[in-house]
Amino acid sequence: MIWIPVLLVLISKLQMVFMKIMSQALFVEKTNLLLILLILPFLFIILKLFKSSSISKSSSLPPGPFPWPIVGNIFQIGKEPHLAFTNLAKTYGPLFSLRLGNQLLIVGSSPDAAMEILKTQDRYLSGRYIPHVVPAKSLELNNFSLGWTLECNEHWRNLRTICRGELFSSKAIATQACIREKKVLEMLEFIGKMQGQVVKIRDLAHGVVYNMISNILISRDLINLEDESINGEMSRLVRNIMELSSTPNISDIYPILGPLDVQGLRKKSMELYDRGRKMWEAIIKERKEIRKFSDASTDQDFLDALINTGCPEVQVHMLLSELLTAGTDTSSSTIEWTLAELIRNPRCMKIVEEELAREISQDLVKESHLPNLTYLQACVKEAMRLHPSAPLLLPHRAVESCQVMTYTIPKDSMVLVNFWAISRDPDYWEDPLVFKPERFLNLSLDFKGNDFQLIPFGSGRRICPGLSMAAKHVPLVVASLIHSFNWSLPNGMDPRDLNMTERYNITMMKEKPLLLIPKTKF
Repeated sequence: MIWIPVLLVLISKLQMVFMKIMSQALFVEKTNLLLILLILPFLFIILKLFKSSSISKSSSLPPGPFPWPIVGNIFQIGKEPHLAFTNLAKTYGPLFSLRLGNQLLIVGSSPDAAMEILKTQDRYLSGRYIPHVVPAKSLELNNFSLGWTLECNEHWRNLRTICRGELFSSKAIATQACIREKKVLEMLEFIGKMQGQVVKIRDLAHGVVYNMISNILISRDLINLEDESINGEMSRLVRNIMELSSTPNISDIYPILGPLDVQGLRKKSMELYDRGRKMWEAIIKERKEIRKFSDASTDQDFLDALINTGCPEVQVHMLLSELLTAGTDTSSSTIEWTLAELIRNPRCMKIVEEELAREISQDLVKESHLPNLTYLQACVKEAMRLHPSAPLLLPHRAVESCQVMTYTIPKDSMVLVNFWAISRDPDYWEDPLVFKPERFLNLSLDFKGNDFQLIPFGSGRRICPGLSMAAKHVPLVVASLIHSFNWSLPNGMDPRDLNMTERYNITMMKEKPLLLIPKTKF
């Protein structure tokens, strides 16, 4: 039959492509021919599945580049998908489709497309596409997750209600102010000992935000700013999970290979999950013992609230882990980017310093000062626009077929919103590549999910629940660092030479960490 030699040639070519990809460490660090041979027998099955899912794209689907059999459009994405998607949108429009193996992917790249995905059709597109490496991929754990629940079901709504009431309501946020201010004071005292020395802003911001959140959740520090080896195991665990989650996984491209876990990523993920579970179990057990002998009327934290509601322990440690993971890296990244842009733009830094001096004098920055720091708040918004922590937000999934911008989005499609493209689109932003905080002094845009030009936290049902908390601790940390210290680059570096290259990950980080030298002002 004529298709047999064609298929053999295709598989031969595919083998060479896979070897090239793996040699570039796109899929796995330790790769050899044995892995290739393991995958190849399944390619015939994948080809059949690919055919059955209709290689010839339906005219009702959003437009997009031709998908090759078996591999689809994988090789058109590369290591920086947000950039690839932005370029593809210039050719195929604000809503286009791709194939990743046999997974259909829909990408929205304009405010109008984002509004239809996250608001108009939110009911049908609010499912979550879950990578194979995430523990919540398993059905027995999924209903205990907040961020990775497959659908917005009753379990998810109950968790959101608990978090909203105990963590993210206006009353809860106001109550937490003293905790955030205390942790900032400890950070400033630590920096005071580092005068004249190089400080890695990323680690500093990570530590203070981590301790803010951990004290709100469980009333204790989990990081020692001076020596992270002390009480830093949970932080290292979270970082390992983030690193593992950002590793490209062939099981996400070909779900049929998921049970084989050919790269061992799922196994490593569950090992980290078990380590975290044991640590949380010890904390929960200790808390329950304390509660036996404490006055029930004393101040209670989020852990107490979860215990009071009768949440299963597996749900408690999953929820605490997700809140720490989601809240720390995103916030610390935004803090680092904001400071980097201000160092690189001395004019903007001077305006921030003058505003702080005018509004606060020599006092420490308090949360009550933040509403009056309009220019600083504009700087934070501008940093989130230029350097979004989650450039593609988190992946959605179509729970039912629906229509978006006259196109059909089939059930179980993965749906992404390219906020990175939206935030740099010259059709919506004047001088989009320039750090210009003044634009937000004249615009009423906010990041609460209603203005689809600025959605770093997402929108709709799946909007980041921690938005209100991040809106407090990010500007508080930035304002405190600038108000209490003058910062300079090492070795007399010219701010214009500061490397602003991004490194794509689950969280968009600076490729080169920001290193600064502090000098006290008071």
